[in-house]
Amino acid sequence: MSATTETPRMATGASVYDPEHKSAGAFEPELLRRLWGYVRPYRRYVVASLALLLVTQAAGLGLFFLLRHAFDVHIEPAQFEGYTTVLAGLLAISVVEYLARRRQVWLLDLAGQNALLDLRRDLFRHLQRLSSSFFDRTPIGKLVGRVTSDIEALQEMFSSGVVTILGDFVLIVALVVFLLVLDAELALVSFLIIPGLLGATIWARRRVRKAYQTMTSRRSRMNAFLHEHVAGMALVQAFGREQIAKDEYGSINAEMRDAQLDAVTWESFLSAATDMLSAFTTALITWYGARLILGDVLLGARPDLTLGTLFLFVFWMQRFFQPLTDLSLKYTVMQSAMTAAERIFRLMDVHEFISEPTEAVELPAARGEVVFDDVRFAYGQGEPVLHGISFRVRPGEKVAIVGATGSGKSTLQKLLTRLYDVRSGAIRLDGLDARQYPIAELRRRVGVVLQDVFLFEGTVLDNLRLGHPEISEADAIAAADRLGLDRIVKRFARGYREPVSERGKNFSSGERQLISFARALAVAPPVLVLDEATSNVDTETEELLQSALKELIRGRTALVIAHRLSTIRDADRILVLDGGRLVEEGRHEQLLKRGGRYRELYDLQYRDQADAATS
Repeated sequence: MSATTETPRMATGASVYDPEHKSAGAFEPELLRRLWGYVRPYRRYVVASLALLLVTQAAGLGLFFLLRHAFDVHIEPAQFEGYTTVLAGLLAISVVEYLARRRQVWLLDLAGQNALLDLRRDLFRHLQRLSSSFFDRTPIGKLVGRVTSDIEALQEMFSSGVVTILGDFVLIVALVVFLLVLDAELALVSFLIIPGLLGATIWARRRVRKAYQTMTSRRSRMNAFLHEHVAGMALVQAFGREQIAKDEYGSINAEMRDAQLDAVTWESFLSAATDMLSAFTTALITWYGARLILGDVLLGARPDLTLGTLFLFVFWMQRFFQPLTDLSLKYTVMQSAMTAAERIFRLMDVHEFISEPTEAVELPAARGEVVFDDVRFAYGQGEPVLHGISFRVRPGEKVAIVGATGSGKSTLQKLLTRLYDVRSGAIRLDGLDARQYPIAELRRRVGVVLQDVFLFEGTVLDNLRLGHPEISEADAIAAADRLGLDRIVKRFARGYREPVSERGKNFSSGERQLISFARALAVAPPVLVLDEATSNVDTETEELLQSALKELIRGRTALVIAHRLSTIRDADRILVLDGGRLVEEGRHEQLLKRGGRYRELYDLQYRDQADAATS
């Protein structure tokens, strides 16, 4: 009886996930809300940092009050009695400002780094849960960019973003009040410049936003290109594509440079415009205030306006423009961070998972029976790959699956381990639909040895126990010794504790395959799938492999997906696929006598081998 598969859960828009989607502004409430969810556990550090930031700003303002007092009471009248006390006060305020600033920066970074630690962890877990179909159509380099460069953009936001922006706003409001109280006339003259500054900022920030979106998009493209070409460097060199790859990278690199220069152009415009207006305002206030102090014919004299007050006003106006300058620069930081956050959360909103069973069921005893019942499947929206495949593998039976390239052999393995889910029909393991097993339990019961072996960083022993820390070192080594792996690792001084280089480059392809065999043997699953597992093994290693293969599959069900027909002659049964359909099954001799598709494959393979031997 067939069962209908449950479609993997998809978030809105997940099926058309676009890693280059652009929409975030510099302050997106929804993105900030989601980011706050990661900061909330560390909010006490953020609050303490904000409080200390206000302390540093208050200390800076107090410093100017003391300077005003020094000018009016001591310097201008040349009265130096008590001046030492003023100097001591200036020193004390400077020390307080230094200590508060140092602690404020540390607390803010502490909160930010912990929040990003949690975000990186959740993002990586999310990537691990996504289905294979998502990775089929999404460039890996761009996904790596989400976890690296986009997280770095958020790190900059935490170190010089939201909290300091709030502090800058508080400082601006405080300075406006102080300036109006100190001298309303000078304050109003100074504020004449502000509308021009705000207009320039609004005009430029739109261009900054566009420039940052372009820059992040091109950075992502560069990461994808680098990942692809570095991983495939051997092929690039083998086919002499160095110059072509260099030219392509040069074009991408130039586009990245142009995008960065465009962003820098508008950043520098904002910064330079703010500095220019600040200098102009300082000159204006100095000119206007000096004429009031000296007694101008048109402006008149202001006896209440002292040199110290004018000095304090000029310094406060400079302090007023400092946060405005910072805000223009921090806007670009926030723009970059929001663009990065939007890309990260769009990825985290992709719920394209292989679904876990919603109800717990009693799992049957592990016997190793596998049943494919009218299984149909297609990758994405493409043409069907499997057309109603049905067969049963009895416990302990060794079944070979053969067929031309593209006939659907490897797809059977991917469906059995639920890297993908069937479109219709059902796959049953020991009488229970595979979709009713918890995924971890299903993949523990079905061991897989692939043609392309991937070894991870760590020791040989770590790779033997990959994903199964419950396997003791002794059991893992015993399994490896049964396959003769000890003859290979003995050339290393540290034996099974020899570090594995990147992707196992210090082992031959055949030796890596033996490690994957030993890995499967250590787990001892009741069902074992060998997907072209001996195609890359050299003659000497194949002898080691074949001598242990019978031991490996003894007592368990084995599905051997093979291209080399010589390796499956002793199979209990051979299934022949053609165009995604099961066209023949039987033993080697039976299939040869029938003269069908298996005979065609056999004759073609041995004719090719004979031609190669005589050429």
